[in-house]
Amino acid sequence: MKTTLHTEITVADVCKGFVYNEYEGKGLFGLDGRLVIQPEYQRNYIYADGKRDVAVVESLLKGYPLGLLYFVEAPGGRWEVLDGQQRITSFGRFVTGKFAVRDANGMEQYFSGLAEDLRRRILEAPLTIYVCEGDESEIKEWFRTINIAGVPLVQQELLNAVYSGPFVTAAKEVFSNSASSLVQKRGDFLAGDVKRQAWLETALAWAAGGREKIGEYLGKHRFENDISALRTYFDSVLDWADGLFERVDPRATKGLDWARLYEAHHRKPYSPKAFTDKVEALLDDPCVQDARGIVEYVLGGCADPRLLNVRVFPEAVKKRVYAAQTATAKSKGVSNCPLCAIGHDANKAKIWPLAEMDADHVAAWSKGGTTDEANCQMLCRTHNRAKGNR
Repeated sequence: MKTTLHTEITVADVCKGFVYNEYEGKGLFGLDGRLVIQPEYQRNYIYADGKRDVAVVESLLKGYPLGLLYFVEAPGGRWEVLDGQQRITSFGRFVTGKFAVRDANGMEQYFSGLAEDLRRRILEAPLTIYVCEGDESEIKEWFRTINIAGVPLVQQELLNAVYSGPFVTAAKEVFSNSASSLVQKRGDFLAGDVKRQAWLETALAWAAGGREKIGEYLGKHRFENDISALRTYFDSVLDWADGLFERVDPRATKGLDWARLYEAHHRKPYSPKAFTDKVEALLDDPCVQDARGIVEYVLGGCADPRLLNVRVFPEAVKKRVYAAQTATAKSKGVSNCPLCAIGHDANKAKIWPLAEMDADHVAAWSKGGTTDEANCQMLCRTHNRAKGNR
């Protein structure tokens, strides 16, 4: 890949014709339209947090260099930003009045309110730019190696770069847009940062049949303009999920593999009221240690309590119950395992050591029994495991 060094370009040059799309949250153009700031293989703009964007501006005000920028030759005589779009978008947004920085007195100052010498210091700051020429595979491979300000590309951002084209472009407009109504509608069900491609990755994983198959899926559809099948399946899954509930509690719903649950259960009828009541009861149950398993537990007919990681009896409780059972058993001449004591084999009078016994719910947790001392009994491991399998 051939590179050419440019040192004559300033911040002011790049900011000529700067366009930032608030709705999509990305810088679009600079250098009087000659520079494409965020080509489709680039990650979304993630510096708009009042810290990293401000740090870029403060670096310029202090006369610090912004580091190397890499552009690539693009059709029509344009350049595309290969590395540096976060920094370029940050100073472009500041110069065009999109955010303020604090001055030495702690007062917020927009670019237009800065002293003339400070404005000039920013605009006249020289940039060090390498313009690269190469085929697509060379450029994409270079892009895969880039880390910007300690924020490495996540896997989906890399895949967007490798499979950039009309399909990724259309999909990002729907699933990577933080201003979309999708965010408000689906936020209780989906985890991760929209701008860092988490929702796009989820939608693609559901459609592809797993995260490991996303690359294959994007390769198949890369040059298609129509994402309706992707959107329809995504909506079908989450419309079904939303329809399960009268009230949605994100503690039980956020970030689940809803596509897997949809495929397993969407043909079964559920009462939204009964379903919601059961989920809320389990969320309030102090014995349930894993809220993320509640929905699947209820969908499966409450048959697999392992999904809930039900709280076990503390060691201190086990020791107290063991001591009391053992004392009572010895006084009666029977086994300290209640089930052995009513049996007819050689263990009928055996006193088991604590290490060979397990704590058990007298009234099963699944039938309303609590995980407290009054509902605890110690059983030999053979009987405990046999009881647990029934």
